[in-house]
Amino acid sequence: MYVRIFFFLCSMSFNKIQQADIAFFTSVCGERYVHTDEEQLQRCASDHTEDLRYMPEVVVQPANTEEVSRLVRYCNGRLIPVTPRGAGTGLSGGSLPVAGGVSLDMKRFNKVLKVDRRNFQVTTEPGVITQELQEHLKAEGLFYPPDPASKGSCFIGGNVAENSGGPRAVKYGVVKDYVLNLEVVLASGDVIWTGANVLKNATGYNLTQLVVGSEGTLGIVTKIVLRLVPAVKHDLIMLVPFRSAVQACEAVNAIFMAGYTPSALEFMERDAIEWSMKYVQSAGVALPPDIQAHLLIEVDGNDMDVLYRDAEAIAGIVQQYDIDEVLFADSHEQKQMLWTLRRKVGEAVKSNSIYKEEDTVVPRAELPELLTIIKRLGAEYGFNSVCYGHAGDGNLHVNIVKAGMSDEDWNNKLPQGIRKLFAEVVRMGGTISGEHGIGVVQRPYMDIAFNDVQLQLMKNIKQVFDPNGILNPGKIFM
Repeated sequence: MYVRIFFFLCSMSFNKIQQADIAFFTSVCGERYVHTDEEQLQRCASDHTEDLRYMPEVVVQPANTEEVSRLVRYCNGRLIPVTPRGAGTGLSGGSLPVAGGVSLDMKRFNKVLKVDRRNFQVTTEPGVITQELQEHLKAEGLFYPPDPASKGSCFIGGNVAENSGGPRAVKYGVVKDYVLNLEVVLASGDVIWTGANVLKNATGYNLTQLVVGSEGTLGIVTKIVLRLVPAVKHDLIMLVPFRSAVQACEAVNAIFMAGYTPSALEFMERDAIEWSMKYVQSAGVALPPDIQAHLLIEVDGNDMDVLYRDAEAIAGIVQQYDIDEVLFADSHEQKQMLWTLRRKVGEAVKSNSIYKEEDTVVPRAELPELLTIIKRLGAEYGFNSVCYGHAGDGNLHVNIVKAGMSDEDWNNKLPQGIRKLFAEVVRMGGTISGEHGIGVVQRPYMDIAFNDVQLQLMKNIKQVFDPNGILNPGKIFM
């Protein structure tokens, strides 16, 4: 994979940063916000993606749209690559400056600009932490549902760039379902709004949805208008232990077939919850030796009587399977403990071993087959996997751990197994990323999800927005 990236970048004609460029960046943002020191360069050289590291030549921290416009226009004229960076919590390498150049750090875009309670909308800058935005809105009686596992540290702008989801996507949808309008700086330095602050819009091509999920390859988002929903008052959470991981996957669709839509429905293999408990140093929950997986199920709403009835009905559905005693969280602290265990799985896996995380997604009813295929391919190619994810919408994160694999098998044999896994996912009607994006790590596999005509259309769109290819180069396409 790294060899392919090298050859791709060698075909680009980018210029190295010169002292005159540093002087210009300083004139725009001020000396305090232009960094060439080792500490800042190293900070922006990596994110949460495996162990990848690509050094920028300079880190620049603009404060407003005008500064971004001037910086990007200059870099476009000088053929200097610009890689936008949010909080650095990505899992596909989307913010890594693989071509060097400028790491455009958006951390100073950290203000919630306007809450429109009458129209259930908020206008925010992209550097606002997602959880802080949610808490700000909750105080106004409003709710922004998408909540990635890293919501306590990730930026809302990064969520837009990757079209993030999270546990509550099963009921409420993902980021794209809430973005109404975006202020975007194009590669030319021109500033546009992509849409309108309305719930319906049939006016021309949908530029807003084109930019959402484009990973900073089409423009730099500087303002975001989100639609909101009324805040919900109550939730109930249960943890269901299964003696068969495949049965846990089968139970997911049974819940929906019975007419229930939980606000979250998460799957965790045994290793996932066991490693997470060790990582957060919490006894957490009982884990008998015969338990192979758990479903974390949440229902929410404003009528507790309805929620109790729904929870009891769902508990009745899962009783059809080979399960142990269902745990109902009976306090806020216990609910928080269960969610902490779920949200910390990725970090727990990373702390145990070198790993690769594949973000597979299939139609929900195909989850049992997907899990079975993952384990079969693991046996065939010699890898161990820890699986967890948003089972309610068919999104299964496959953490492949290096453990005892040789470097030779890890670097050469494993990619063959991953390619075969993605081919099976597409055969089932799914695709190779549900919410983490393509970035660097999934680029070699795009030909599995799309044919040559589809890929060329995407490349043509990139060419129209960014003819010199300076915006986040080396991402999405080979």
